[in-house]
Amino acid sequence: MNPFPVDFEALAQQGGNPASGGYPYAIKGSDLMRDFVAAALDTDNALVETVTGQGGYPQRRLKIPAPPTGGTHVLGAISGTIQWIATEEC
Repeated sequence: MNPFPVDFEALAQQGGNPASGGYPYAIKGSDLMRDFVAAALDTDNALVETVTGQGGYPQRRLKIPAPPTGGTHVLGAISGTIQWIATEEC
């Protein structure tokens, strides 16, 4: 299953009429936006930092909160909030 609403690979494989001088499939801006929205991470802005990505473009990176000192913890999510959860030592 493709996790994106528009599967561009499948559309390109459908082909078209290259003899007419065009590409087999024309990419639509609305199709791209649907995929961009599906790929975007919806998170609290406090957990996101902007860094320089490939090609010098701005990129967003998820910040993981620092683990607590002392004890054993696992990183998890409770009610959609990423946090360190205390566990018992084995």
